[in-house]
Amino acid sequence: MPELLTADRIDEIGALGLKSPDPAAFVAELVGAVDEGRVADPDDTGYALLVAADILEQAGDLADALALATRAIAEQPDDNAYARAVRGGLLLRLGRSDEGTAELTALRPLLETDPAATYLIDELAESGRADTALEWLTGALDAILERTRAQQHESEDAQDEAAAMIYGLTQRRHDLREEQGLPHDEYDNLADRLRAASTHALDAVDDGPATLLFWPQAEFDALLARWPTLVDNYPPTWDEHRTQSERALVGASQMGGTDLGVVVGTVADLAAFAERTGNDPTSEETLDEYADSLDEAGVTAWPPGRNDTCWCGSGAKYKKCCLPRSRG
Repeated sequence: MPELLTADRIDEIGALGLKSPDPAAFVAELVGAVDEGRVADPDDTGYALLVAADILEQAGDLADALALATRAIAEQPDDNAYARAVRGGLLLRLGRSDEGTAELTALRPLLETDPAATYLIDELAESGRADTALEWLTGALDAILERTRAQQHESEDAQDEAAAMIYGLTQRRHDLREEQGLPHDEYDNLADRLRAASTHALDAVDDGPATLLFWPQAEFDALLARWPTLVDNYPPTWDEHRTQSERALVGASQMGGTDLGVVVGTVADLAAFAERTGNDPTSEETLDEYADSLDEAGVTAWPPGRNDTCWCGSGAKYKKCCLPRSRG
C-alpha cells in the first residue's frame, strides 16, 4: 500500500525541495500524493499544494506555482484566505497586476479582524508594493482605532482583542517603514510606546519564563512513551504539539510579549534533572523548572524571519511551516 503523506513529511519535502538544484521530484511527490488521495490528513491537502508552489516559485517557475496555488484554493474552500493571498502575490510577480491586486484587495478587510492576516502585507512587500502595504496597514489602524473610540463600552475580551490587533499592526508597520528607510511618524511613535509599555508591564509581573519548552519529534514520542501520564499535559501528536506551541507564542506576542523564545527539551535531560532535584518529572512545576534551567543552554528566538528556517526543526521555511499553524 502506498505510504501516506504526513504533515511532517510535507515539511521535510519542502525543506529539501528549496535546497535542491532539481526540485521537480519533490514537487511530484507532493502533487502525486494529492492526486492519489494519499495525504494522511485531508486538511493538509491545500498545505501540500502550497509547499509545492513555494518550491516552484523559488526555482523561478511562477506560472506552475500559480496553478498549484489556485488548486489549493479549491481544495480548501472554507479556509482559503492564505492560499488566495499566495495566489495574489504570484499574480503580481507574474506582471498580472490587475488580477493580483483584485485578489489581495478582496482580502484586505481581514487586516482589521484577523491578527494573522499580515501575510497580505508580506505578499505586497515581496512583490515590490511596499507603499501599498503601508497604506493598508495605516488604513487598518485608522479603522480599528476609530472603532475602538466609538465602542468604548464593549466587553473586556473585545477590548483586549482590539489592543492586540493594534499592537501587531503598529509593529509590522514600524518594521516595514524601517526597511524602507522612512522617518518616524505618529504611528511609529505609538509602536515604540506600546513596545516599551509591554516590556515594562512584563518586567513588573512574574508570569513565568518568556521561553516555551518544546520537544523535537523523536523526543516528544519518547516522552509520552516513558511517562504516559503526560498525555494530560501535552496533545497526542507532535504535529499538534508544535501547533499549540506556535499559537501560544503568537498569543503571548499579541498581548505585548517581547524577547520570546523556545528551549528544546530531551527525555534524558529531563530524567537527569528530576533525579538531581528529587522531583516528579511529570509534574507541571518540574517541567517549568526544567524549562528555566535550559535558558542558560541557549534559547531559539521567536519568531524567525518568514523566509528563515522554522524554529520547530523541520528544516522548512517558517512561512510555510509553523506560521500558518497559528491561523487554525
